[in-house]
Amino acid sequence: MKIFLPLLVTMLFVIVPAVLVAATMPENRETTSGLKTATFAGGCFWCTESDFEKLDGVIKVISGYTGGHVANPTYEQVSSGSTGHVEAIQVTYDPDKITYAFLVDWLWRHIDPTDAGGQFVDRGDQYASAIFYHDQTQLDIATASKKALEQSGIFAKPIVTAIRPLETFYPAETYHQDYYKKHGIQYKFYRYRSGRDDFLKATWGDRLDRRSMVIGPGFVKPGEAKLRSMLTPLQYKVTQEEGTEPPFDNAYWDNKKDGIYVDIVSGEPLFSSRDKYVSGTGWPSFTRPLEPDNIVTREDRKLFAVRTEVRSRMGDNHLGHVFEDGPQPTGLRYCMNSAALRFVPVEDLEQEGYGAYVKHFE
Repeated sequence: MKIFLPLLVTMLFVIVPAVLVAATMPENRETTSGLKTATFAGGCFWCTESDFEKLDGVIKVISGYTGGHVANPTYEQVSSGSTGHVEAIQVTYDPDKITYAFLVDWLWRHIDPTDAGGQFVDRGDQYASAIFYHDQTQLDIATASKKALEQSGIFAKPIVTAIRPLETFYPAETYHQDYYKKHGIQYKFYRYRSGRDDFLKATWGDRLDRRSMVIGPGFVKPGEAKLRSMLTPLQYKVTQEEGTEPPFDNAYWDNKKDGIYVDIVSGEPLFSSRDKYVSGTGWPSFTRPLEPDNIVTREDRKLFAVRTEVRSRMGDNHLGHVFEDGPQPTGLRYCMNSAALRFVPVEDLEQEGYGAYVKHFE
């Protein structure tokens, strides 16, 4: 036994600390099964939990508290506003089925990101909205998504939702978990009276629950080297250097199939085949955008004449120009470059994540 005693002592010094560390690790770490975690605050966690649990790819949602200075806080402490914590949710999701960028976009569409004093009927710092990032990638996506929302024009007021590093997340008391399921009548009454749904409907309309992103989803544009590796020389010249492809010698000028046209880099839905017409110019032409929020126009004086350039909002890519010589009902001609677009046939919409547009063709 004396021979093995030093070895036994050494093993104890290695194993015991490791066990203690494992036992005290916060619940914020990613799981070993490939699932990931996101943490958000959007006012009453009963509501944010119910909004996120209905998403495909979300495995579970836990209501809790984070961002403050009191360890293991109670609901009474947090609701008093004295702990610095906010009501928050921690979302466990499958990244093969849903992206973090989508979750961030989903948050925007289920809160009032312009409210610095709480959310809807719930007032106080403990109900403020926030994104708590777990790593640099989440920070980059959340920052880009917030910037896109600011530029979208959807909200007239400044976006005040904080983006903060996650520290410790404390699960709330058991009776708060799945409250909307356990106490359906009370929850529905509270939600109706809170004003949340009226605000969201007025702000987003029929885009509220759309699976395909309208302002994102939190797209981070690649750098020059990555773009050059992703795109053909012609695609790069058109989208990044505001070039023009040859007429009658491009992919979509004569395309008559049903489907939608999306930005070749960001994937933003831009135009529909239902608004495409034969303009005789040799370039794909449309009477209007499928998603106006994804289109940006600006004055172009490069060719000694004033034209209106069309760009994608999230991708910030040159698409073409819009002219006032199109057919009714708009009188506009969105003259686009095929090299800036990718066509998604109607039969592929569902599998490529654009399922919300299937009904557009029914």
